[in-house]
Amino acid sequence: MQPSRNGDERSLRKPIGRHEVGSAVPLNAAPTPADPDLISEVDAAIAADRDRLIALSHDIHSEPELAFEEFRSVAKTIEPLRERGFRIETDVADLPTAFTAEYGSGDLVVGICAEYDALPEIGHACGHNIIAASSVGAALGLAAIADACDITVKVLGTPAEESGGGKVLMLERGVFDDVAMAMMVHPGPEDIAGAHSLALADLSVVFHGRESHASAAPQYGRNALDAVTVAQVALGLLRQHLLPGQQLHGIVGSGGVAPNIVPGHAELLYYLRAVDSAALDDLMQRASACFEAGALATGCTHEIRKLAPTYTELTPDSALLCAYREQIRDLGREPIAPEFEAARPLGSTDMGNVTNVIAGIHPVIGIDAGGAVTHQPAFAAAAVNASADRAVLDGATALARTAIHIAGDKVHRDRLSERVMQRQFQRQEDIR
Repeated sequence: MQPSRNGDERSLRKPIGRHEVGSAVPLNAAPTPADPDLISEVDAAIAADRDRLIALSHDIHSEPELAFEEFRSVAKTIEPLRERGFRIETDVADLPTAFTAEYGSGDLVVGICAEYDALPEIGHACGHNIIAASSVGAALGLAAIADACDITVKVLGTPAEESGGGKVLMLERGVFDDVAMAMMVHPGPEDIAGAHSLALADLSVVFHGRESHASAAPQYGRNALDAVTVAQVALGLLRQHLLPGQQLHGIVGSGGVAPNIVPGHAELLYYLRAVDSAALDDLMQRASACFEAGALATGCTHEIRKLAPTYTELTPDSALLCAYREQIRDLGREPIAPEFEAARPLGSTDMGNVTNVIAGIHPVIGIDAGGAVTHQPAFAAAAVNASADRAVLDGATALARTAIHIAGDKVHRDRLSERVMQRQFQRQEDIR
């Protein structure tokens, strides 16, 4: 884990489950070269499914669905896996749009995460159609060599990344317990192998006042919208004093029903972000004081509620990252230099929670978006252009090759297997 850029020692704390636990293997030890015949077989399998994978990406893109409502997207993602003989389980972790698809019976489980939720009004402006299709492609490629590598390929259909934390819920409910490595690629304007993300808290702040006639009897009212205004002014003034990497941004979810009624109810919807969980806790305390100030100044009450699980920062596994960087370069891409990666955080993702527990990677794969960035309508349009189609295939190929390199390296295979056993033992202890 890297320290925050301000050198705050709190950012050096390590959550349980990090890669160092129970292993003397150097984390930056590059895996041994993979069998070139296996690489060729995987490449050929993915190339054979080229048209289908691109069609899947476009099909998901054409019918965007919001968090926990991705029923059509799930069906589309599962179809090629079922046809290839994957064992499908739906409604996993009590989530109607989560699924798993498994192939093979090897003792090392390779997890490939698929996302497919879209954004309100602007559709797939985060390119999750590319994620789903590339994950399916990687799984189909690995299925061709599963027996030879003694692996089980496990696709994890993870809903609600944009809001809802599907991966966090699946992680907490045991769906990842047998997974030795977890991987996915995410589209963006440029290639970033060791992508960084920010820890995130997704908040609703509700202010309760008292309605009254705004003209005839304003003295009897307590204005909840005024509480929102005071809180937002306080938050704006706080920004000058935030630690590097701390961010806060939000909208007014509701603020009254008519000009002649003193608003008795108002709501703020806010995201708090920070470079790591410790810095996020600090920001939460300071922002909470601003929300409280709004209520106190206006005679209102307030309540703060988390709308989704807290997202933690990405902590990629060094060996997986090394293998991926080599493979994506072999495919003709040049990711930005590692020393510049921290300056380009990609926002926040629930894959951070996964990588805090399981060896994983979440690289960014570049597409030509004409200068647009994620969460812009122009990026949504670019998510089905020729460069996006190439990203589907390159992403699938690089992920599959990475898995082969790690699975074929005894040192790293043993390291990851040991971590799985530790997690499973810990879960049994927790149940007791």
